[in-house]
Amino acid sequence: MDSKTQEKKNAALKAVEQVQSGMTLGLGTGSTAYFAIEAIGEQWQAGTLTDIRAIPTSEATATQARSYGIPLVELADVDRIDLTIDGADEFDPHLRLIKGGGGALFREKLVAFASDIMLVISDASKEVEHLGAFPLPVEVLPKAIRLVERVLTEKGCRPTLRTQKDGTPYLTDNQNYILDCQLGKIADPERLDLEFHLVPGIVETGLFLGLATQVIVGQGDEIKVFG
Repeated sequence: MDSKTQEKKNAALKAVEQVQSGMTLGLGTGSTAYFAIEAIGEQWQAGTLTDIRAIPTSEATATQARSYGIPLVELADVDRIDLTIDGADEFDPHLRLIKGGGGALFREKLVAFASDIMLVISDASKEVEHLGAFPLPVEVLPKAIRLVERVLTEKGCRPTLRTQKDGTPYLTDNQNYILDCQLGKIADPERLDLEFHLVPGIVETGLFLGLATQVIVGQGDEIKVFG
């Protein structure tokens, strides 16, 4: 296991220490969240975690959780989520995030918003002073893609349609498209998020603002906790 992967696993294991029996959990998506789901699944199978239920943020996450027998429910079937563990593509000193590199931003934001606690797990490379080095994913209705692409281009956002290896548009689990916007330093994430949401056809952005409770970072053999 290389050093970055070990940092991800260390952060995930630290976050799972906060998981307790009886909780309703949100399960994130991506390479770091994978280790958290693995640890939760192993504890579930061993009987050290009991009476839990989980809401997955993607079909890939649901498949992994089912492999351990973790009981899954729909977000529409719960009033609240006790704890969500998910990764991030970037985080800043204010615990603002960019997410969506894995394509699950809309479901991830729904689950995060419904959660009492959101733990973000990361390797050290995701810590930034200002958001924007990572392209900002924007989920868009397919029928509005040309309109949204034009509007974002006029705003100087340099959107690129995310595609699959064969060149066809990447589809989210919600059957929408993603535009990845090359923004550089984002001076005012809150204002930008609001501006994007005023554009018809944009389903959601990868800006996660005011949602993270803590960011847990693996840094070498150590753990850093922000928040």
